[in-house]
Amino acid sequence: MKSRSGPSAPWIYLGLLAAQTAAALTLFWIVFPIFHGLITHLGSAMLALSDQGGIVASAALLHCCYWTRLKWVPVTRPFHSVFVAHLLFFASRVSFFFGGALFSAIFFRHLPELDAFPPLAQTFVKSLYVTATLFGLFCSLLELDRVGKAMEDRPPEHGE
Repeated sequence: MKSRSGPSAPWIYLGLLAAQTAAALTLFWIVFPIFHGLITHLGSAMLALSDQGGIVASAALLHCCYWTRLKWVPVTRPFHSVFVAHLLFFASRVSFFFGGALFSAIFFRHLPELDAFPPLAQTFVKSLYVTATLFGLFCSLLELDRVGKAMEDRPPEHGE
């Protein structure tokens, strides 16, 4: 299937970007209290099944929207603004600090405090879970960079 370009492509792009943004915000909404619990209660399991479901659903939505957009929908610049582009770049970088902080809390502070290391299969699944979530967040923030770059670039002159 080729990239879609027509009158509906900008709306499809903006819909995918809005869904990614909503999924990322949901992910932060769920993960922030968990992050706080990891820091204050080292070594203890703090993840409820409902939280796990929300995280998996948010990460899956991030991946679905990102890869759908990348394969079939061109980046659409809603308008030209260097300032708004810089705000998007800033939001992208700052947002990923939270993902990095969560990973650091798990890897450097939480794991050493565990009484016993989980079985290999469980370790693999949990590592895959964290990696897929962080990678989904990375992909959605990369999309903010793409739309920011499109907004920053000068629009083509007539006749180019």
